[in-house]
Amino acid sequence: MDTQLRILSIEDDPEMRGLIQLIFERRGHRVIGVKQGDFGLEFLHSLKPDVLLLDLMLPDIDGWEVYQQMKADDELSKIPVIIISARNPEQDAAEGHHVIGNDRFIEKPFEIQNLISTVNDVVTQLPVR
Repeated sequence: MDTQLRILSIEDDPEMRGLIQLIFERRGHRVIGVKQGDFGLEFLHSLKPDVLLLDLMLPDIDGWEVYQQMKADDELSKIPVIIISARNPEQDAAEGHHVIGNDRFIEKPFEIQNLISTVNDVVTQLPVR
């Protein structure tokens, strides 16, 4: 991937936020990390990232709430989301939570290369900017 991506990471764990930032900044991308969902929603509106990396267990609002608000907003709904969570995707699906479209779910702990390839995969399907 030759283009610099704008990546927003909503993750409450400072070590995980730092790891994500390190992984993608070393590849020449711009990464903004926030620890709360409400700040994340503000950054989504102002930054318009190329991809959102979203934790589900946040200290203020549930990550699924962030996801639903984002997908209900015409301006934000096309931004691909990669949910990165220690929660089990089958359990979330049983509770009625599903990723839609080109969005993905990665369980923690994750393989770094899997995260990189997943981000590359979802952004290759974006319109050229």
